[in-house]
Amino acid sequence: MLVIRLARIGRKNTAQFRVILQEKTQSPKSIAKEQLGVYNPLAKERKDQVKLNVERIKFWLSKGAQPSETMHNMLVEFGITEGKKKRVVRGKKKEEAKA
Repeated sequence: MLVIRLARIGRKNTAQFRVILQEKTQSPKSIAKEQLGVYNPLAKERKDQVKLNVERIKFWLSKGAQPSETMHNMLVEFGITEGKKKRVVRGKKKEEAKA
């Protein structure tokens, strides 16, 4: 199944993300089928934070690609798709085993 999600790039403490299309089972660090945009959360203005290829995103959504929860929220925020935002729940860090 194809999924539209974010892949982290950038240096330490300067996070930037690519909006990519790839198989759900692949690691976000592996090669993507297509790059659909860029997200820079450190930009000062919201319009500079996100640059998306809207035509290609709509094309892949029509072909059955599913956005991740975070991408779904971004697409709803910018009016690319309709619906309500989803609550994003992040996994807890595993406690280190005691020696």
